Amino acid sequence: MSEPTEVLAAAPPPPGPSEAPPPARRSVAARATLAGTAVSLLLIAAIVLGSRLLRDFDSALLPYAVATVFLAFGVAYRYTVWVSAPGARRLFKKGFGSFFSAANFKKAPTALPKMIATYLGFQKFLGARSRARWAAHQLIFWGCLLAAAITFPLTWGWFTFTSDSGSGPGYEMRIWGFKVLGFNALDILGWLMFHGLDIAAVLVIPGACYFLWRRMKDRGAITGQRFAYDLLPLICLIVISVTGLLLTFSSIFLHGGGYEFLAILHMVSVVFTLIYIPFGKFFHIVQRPAAVGMQLFKYTARQDEQVFPCKRCGEPVDTAPYVENLRGTMKDLDLGFDSWAEYCPRCKRVLRGTAYLAHVKKGFK
Repeated sequence: MSEPTEVLAAAPPPPGPSEAPPPARRSVAARATLAGTAVSLLLIAAIVLGSRLLRDFDSALLPYAVATVFLAFGVAYRYTVWVSAPGARRLFKKGFGSFFSAANFKKAPTALPKMIATYLGFQKFLGARSRARWAAHQLIFWGCLLAAAITFPLTWGWFTFTSDSGSGPGYEMRIWGFKVLGFNALDILGWLMFHGLDIAAVLVIPGACYFLWRRMKDRGAITGQRFAYDLLPLICLIVISVTGLLLTFSSIFLHGGGYEFLAILHMVSVVFTLIYIPFGKFFHIVQRPAAVGMQLFKYTARQDEQVFPCKRCGEPVDTAPYVENLRGTMKDLDLGFDSWAEYCPRCKRVLRGTAYLAHVKKGFK
C-alpha cells in the first residue's frame, strides 16, 4: 500500500512564539482573576450564612478559613486559565457536554455512575500500571477526602458539636444550626466522630510515604521529577498527618505537653498546602471530572459503533468523534499535522521511519 503523500511530505512547522501575545495573556488573566474573585466572594458569603452570621464560627479556625478562600480563588483562577487553552477548552466542552447529556443517559443510563465509581473513586486505570501504586493512591485519595469532608465544614462553622454538660460525654452534631445526630463520646460511634481526622492521617501516611520512597528509588520517576511539583506535596501531606496525630497523642498521653507548638506547626502546614494546591500537582484533582466526561464521550460513541479505522492498516484507532475532536484540537493549535490522528500508533512509527529514510537518509537501506 502506497504511503499518503500528505503525511510523508508533512514537516513540522517552524517553531513559533511559546507564549500568546500580550493582549491575549491579559484577557485570560483578567477573566481568571474575575472568576477567582467571584468564587472567593461566594465562599465568604456561604461561610457567613452557613455559620448563622458567624454565631457558629470558631475564631481559632480563622487561618484555616482564610486559606480555603485563597484555595477557592486559586482553583477558579487556574481552572479558567486551563480551559482557555484550545486543547483544554475542547476537552472541557466535550467532556462536560457528555457528562450532562440526556441523550447519553438514555443510551447508557448506568455508564456515568459506573465511570464515576471506577474512574474517579477507585481509579482502576492505575491498577493496570501497578497494584502497589493503585493501593497507595487509594489510601491518599480516601484519606484526603475524609479529612476534607470533616475539616472544611468545621472550619466554615457549618458543623458544630455541642454538649449540655459542657464536657460530654453526650454530644449533638448540628449542621447549619439544625440537630442531625446525638451520640455518646465514649462509644464506638463517638470515638469515630472525634477521631475521624486521625483515621484520615493513618490512611494518608503510608500512601504518601510509598510515593516518596518510589520517587527516591525509581529511575523513571527520578528522571523527570521536580522538587516543588512532585516531592513537596507528598512532604506536606506527611507533615500534616504526623502533626495531626501528634496533637492527639499530646492531648491523651502528655496532658497537653507541647500542644501549642504542634498546633501552630500543623496550622502552618495545612495553610501552606491549601494555598499551594492550585499551583502544584494536586490541581489534577479538579481536572479529573472533565476526563471522566471525555471517557463517557468515547464510550457512547463505541455504543453506536462509531469506530475510526486506521487509514493505513484498517485497525481501529479510536472512536470517530474522538479522532475528529483530536484533529480539531491540532488545527486550533496550528500544529500542521492533524492528519496523523488518522493512523494507529504502529503505522505512525512506520510512516515516520519511511519519511526519515526518504528525506534524511536517502539511499540508506
